[in-house]
Amino acid sequence: MRARGGVAVSRLLVVDDDSDIALALRLLFVNAGYDVICVSDGRSALREAHNTRPDLIVLDIGLPEMDGWMVLERLRDISDVPVLVLTAHGKDAEKVRGLRGGADDYLTKPFGNAELLARVEALLRRSSDATSWANEVYDDGVVRVDPSQRRVFVDGNEVSLTPTEFRLLNTLVRHAGAVLSANQLLRHAWDDPSGIGQERVKFAVLRLRRKLGWSSPESSPVEAVRGFGYRYRRPHEVVR
Repeated sequence: MRARGGVAVSRLLVVDDDSDIALALRLLFVNAGYDVICVSDGRSALREAHNTRPDLIVLDIGLPEMDGWMVLERLRDISDVPVLVLTAHGKDAEKVRGLRGGADDYLTKPFGNAELLARVEALLRRSSDATSWANEVYDDGVVRVDPSQRRVFVDGNEVSLTPTEFRLLNTLVRHAGAVLSANQLLRHAWDDPSGIGQERVKFAVLRLRRKLGWSSPESSPVEAVRGFGYRYRRPHEVVR
């Protein structure tokens, strides 16, 4: 977030090798009040992400040399910045790959300007307001979630989570013992403007379990309840 004339302005990094699309996106975002940086290749994207610390990245998948999938993977190694993936492919497999790879949202070309702006606004709002609805520290002896500093610890070891993963875990632990449907999790952790995309919950839960060291579904405190949703079980409730 940057200041312009005393007003906070979000910085967007647009990564697209099509100069016409990049220009159109720049104009759209600048007119909407954002500070915009445009690059046309993956290496430049990673460099700018490191140097300028954007508030959100709009990432095209069809990039030369280092494609968007590789850029996304490397971004997730170094940053939890929200990423909105753009692609010309509308296949479910492509969408699943993006969500599984750590994208926070996904949009297929061609897209409407209003929808794109709505998704960007939602991602920025979730990123900046991630702690507004649950500010107290949660600690059950194994998991500690500190919303004010957006930090997570498991068995005393800090774990780095993306904003979406943090909101997902925070939502689950705040409702410990209760089964939350995919739609409920979408509302709390994603605030999904399109109202679709329940499959993203499944893959986000898988990534969350892996990061927290809970690879075994049977012993994981984050339990999938078939046909209903997901539940966080406090450590003393988990049969190991």
